[in-house]
Amino acid sequence: MSDDESTSPDISRRGFLVGSGTVVAAVAASAIEAPEAAPPPAIAVDHGVPHSTIALTVNGVSQRLEVEDRWTLVEVLRDRLGLTGTKIGCDRGECGACTVLVDDTPVYACSQLAVWMDGRRITTVEGLSSGDALSPLQQAFVAHDGPQCGFCTSGQIMSATALLKRLPHPAASDVKAALSGNLCRCGNYNRYVEAVVAAGAATGSGGGER
Repeated sequence: MSDDESTSPDISRRGFLVGSGTVVAAVAASAIEAPEAAPPPAIAVDHGVPHSTIALTVNGVSQRLEVEDRWTLVEVLRDRLGLTGTKIGCDRGECGACTVLVDDTPVYACSQLAVWMDGRRITTVEGLSSGDALSPLQQAFVAHDGPQCGFCTSGQIMSATALLKRLPHPAASDVKAALSGNLCRCGNYNRYVEAVVAAGAATGSGGGER
């Protein structure tokens, strides 16, 4: 190839596009074939700080855990039990992304110490489905295009699950009040409300655990 050809804008652009396409295809293929990610490593207890042993039930499974007294519930769920469906958003009890149910009451897991959960029953978003079968509420969220970026979705679903447990046929105003503590930075509130109302109308028994 002559110097004139190698510096031609047209040829350089073509070469760039061909090369880029090859790289993208290779990355996509490797992503499809990559093995599933391993569960997050358990965080170790520092015995030089106050720590306790707690017994709790998480998604129907009894757990006995040694935890540092300073650990929050969301840290234990994600880093000790690998339940990463519960998200850490603001980490200061404002956004609701980390909402879980404690004895069927929605709480911000980032604002609850794990030691306070001794003897309590915890439900996370992983506890709503049965294997690959989604709960009616989760199905309604999909059908009504609820998730956008998806980061707040698990918290929204947990707050809605608590609502449907106590009010199986909520009106839109009931849903808005129940989800008022859950922020959606994508602004998809109307779809969330539609999904929860539809789930209540369709099942009459809520979108809770199977």
